[in-house]
Amino acid sequence: MTTPIIRVLREDWADPEIALPRYETADAAGADLRANLPPEDRKAGVTLYPMQRTIVPTGLRIEIPRGFEMQIRPRSGLAFKHGISLANTPGTIDADYRGPLGVLLINLGREPYLIEHGARIAQAVIAPVLQAGFELSDALSDTDRGAGGFGSTGKA
Repeated sequence: MTTPIIRVLREDWADPEIALPRYETADAAGADLRANLPPEDRKAGVTLYPMQRTIVPTGLRIEIPRGFEMQIRPRSGLAFKHGISLANTPGTIDADYRGPLGVLLINLGREPYLIEHGARIAQAVIAPVLQAGFELSDALSDTDRGAGGFGSTGKA
């Protein structure tokens, strides 16, 4: 399998000292995304209050090869220690999107959380995409589960 290349463009206002997305270990599935705050927010950071959500800029625009997507996922340490997650997890960045790459964070914790300039805020997983066809049918095949809803596959 050929390694997909993600082309990255920095916004004009972005701090070039903030690292591009990168994998922190050899076997990491996700590349860390960092907050690249606008100049007016860099010193103070951005405070995310309990149950508040905000889009945190990365200062990047990306080009994902056709046939792939970028999934934006929470960082487990931020979620466990501070209740910081994504409001739409996983977020999906499609191959044809060229706008600013922002991360939609939410504070599910009890305390305000300070997002500092350059902080690791999420991770990006590159995944292949398969588009399916959809067709109307008069019936569906039977299965053991059938029409059972949430929790119907578990055993008591």
